[in-house]
Formats: sequence, structure tokens, C-alpha cells
Amino acid sequence: MAEGSHTTIKQFTVSGPDAGPYGVAAGPDGALWCTLVHEGRIARMTPDGELTVHGPVPAGPMIITAGPDGALWFTAFHGHAIGRITAAGEITRFALPEGWGPCGIAAGPDGALWFTRMHAGGIGRITVDGEISAYPVPGEGTMPSMITAGPDEALWFTLNQGNAIGRIAPDGDVAVHPLPTEGSAPVGITSGPDGALWFTGIGTGHIGQITTDGKVTEFPLPDRGARPHAIVAGPGDDLWFTEWGTAHVGRISPEGRIDEHPLPTAASEPHGIAVGPDGALWVALEIGALARVAVA
Repeated sequence: MAEGSHTTIKQFTVSGPDAGPYGVAAGPDGALWCTLVHEGRIARMTPDGELTVHGPVPAGPMIITAGPDGALWFTAFHGHAIGRITAAGEITRFALPEGWGPCGIAAGPDGALWFTRMHAGGIGRITVDGEISAYPVPGEGTMPSMITAGPDEALWFTLNQGNAIGRIAPDGDVAVHPLPTEGSAPVGITSGPDGALWFTGIGTGHIGQITTDGKVTEFPLPDRGARPHAIVAGPGDDLWFTEWGTAHVGRISPEGRIDEHPLPTAASEPHGIAVGPDGALWVALEIGALARVAVA
């Protein structure tokens, strides 16, 4: 990370304190899109603060991502559905079997969307036309959580209660890599600038790196109770992550150097994080706001 860099954080209100901003993503329309998990709506905000709220959408919208078709796709955890929303706010619901509990979602290398089935213990795939496939993951009660496209033409995902990182190829072949620290409870995962995957250990307060051949390195945070949640590759070849337990945003270099920045509001419960269309980091705060983190 650059020596002497300066970080500025500004907060924008997007909902009431009970709506629960959770996932955030940059849309193809130059705006930020955010799920309101408790209110069952989707918020759209331009980088200068112009706000539109769409919905209702299927219950419990959690993670949102840009799709390969120019729309945004999101998981509806309680509604057992995958949702699609266009830049104009048109919403389509794709029903899933009861009990799947979709959580994370990411666009795959095959032009489809891949998502985790947290309650069912597996991975799902949905085409832009709505065709759904399901793949099991070894183990009971592993709770697949977040998922991301890897550098190796596969999808990588966290097993929150399986203490492991999983990999699924487009043909459905699954490999599971156990983590060395018990109770790490991984959640967020992203592809890094170094060709590895980076993830958060919310249970033990560390950031992890896993290479595509399964080698794991762990970097403990200064406060092991920080509860790191989501992570994304950000500006300057660093990884940025949210600290749900301490209301901070953290940054880690590929070499493992860590620094942390307090958010404007204490106990703001930061969850999702994404690089916005303006090149800044944007963080979803469950208290009803988005925070813009700019690095100069």
C-alpha cells in the first residue's frame, strides 16, 4: 500500500435505521446498488447522493452483483429466490426450492450466476434465462456463505461452519480446502491482485489468503474481536474489508500489512463492501447508510 496515503470517509443515508443495508455493488449504470435486507427493497444511489428505492422484492435480499446481461442479480435469503433488477427498476423473481437459503452470488466465467445455498449446504447456478442447477458440497451443516469468481475459471466460496474454503468448476466438480485455525468461520471472499483468493475469518479475527493450489496463509488483525465480514480487491493493489464488530474499514496489502480506519458512526454494523463506479470504496452500514471511502 502507498506510504502517506490519505483516506477520507463520508456517510450517506439511504434508509431508516431498521431497513438494514447489507450488500452493495456497482451497477452498469454508474450507480451504487444496495440491498435493504430487513425492509425487502433495493436502493440505488448515484455517487453524488441521488437516491431511488425499488421494491418490494422477495424477502431478505442479501448479496447483490452485476450480471452479464446488464442487470443486477441478488439473493433473497428468506424468500428462497434469486432476484433480477434492471437499471430502470424492473424486478423479476426466480423461485428456488424451500429451504435453500441463498446467500452469496457472483457472475461466473460461463455467463451464468452462481450462488450459495446456505441452508441446503450446496451451490446453485442460474442462467440469465432462469434455468437453475444445484450442486452438493461435502459435509453436513457447512453453511456455504459468500462466493466469487476465481482467477482459474472456477468459483470459490466460504464454508462458514465447515471451517473451509471450497472451489467449484463450471462442470460442477467441487474441492474443499480445510482451514488451519478452528472456529475461523469464513464469510467474505474475493479474488486478489496476486492471483490468490482472500477471505475473512469472522470467528477468529483474521484475514486469510488461499492460493489456487490450496495453500493458506492467515494474517491476524490487531483486534481479534473485530469480526471481519466482507472483502474486496480495491485501489492500489490492496484488499479492503469491513470490521462488523468494531465499525472500521480495514486494508491489507498482499504482503500482509494492515491498517484500519474508523467509520463516522460508532456501532454502524458495516457489512458489504464494493468498489464504486467512481473508484472509491463503498460500504453498506446496517444502521441505514452507505459510507464512501476515498483514498488519495
